[in-house]
Amino acid sequence: MLAAMSDEPQPQDGTGVPDAFERLWTPHRMAYIKGENKPTGSGPQDGCPFCDIPKLSDEDGLVVARGRWVYAVLNLYPYNSGHLLICPYRHVPDYTDLDGEETAELAGFTQRGLTALRKASGAHGFNVGMNLGVVAGAGIAAHLHQHVVPRWGGDTNFMPVVGRTRVLPQLLRDTRSLLAGCWPADV
Repeated sequence: MLAAMSDEPQPQDGTGVPDAFERLWTPHRMAYIKGENKPTGSGPQDGCPFCDIPKLSDEDGLVVARGRWVYAVLNLYPYNSGHLLICPYRHVPDYTDLDGEETAELAGFTQRGLTALRKASGAHGFNVGMNLGVVAGAGIAAHLHQHVVPRWGGDTNFMPVVGRTRVLPQLLRDTRSLLAGCWPADV
């Protein structure tokens, strides 16, 4: 027999009385927690995703734009919608390892990323930077990458702080397509 609908918590066999918390299930995050797609070593042959992504189609690799020395890709585990990574094709761990052409194109792609994100999403601000080395927070320290994270007023809420969960309003493939369409030829 079904219980009558009520606003009062109803006991359920095997689970006890419900608490006052809502649940937001994010099973896709388990891949990140378990370290899937994380390199097994420091060389490009050790499963480096930043070496493998350029071999994929733009759609499959979530590549927004490709240059001669660097490319822009969506972060598979973003802090906010539109979180870009600017990566050199060459497998190097440190900013000082880039040559002049790579450094210039990385800077230019960062500018283009800012322009595309402003146009596509109306971002109010950005966090731009690199984590160099594991102790500095680099998840993949063996292959340099620069983060471009769009920000909006009020985008930091209780979910990441209390629930260790990010709420993203758009699928990565849709975000990639939108940003690729807004990517400027030149800055």
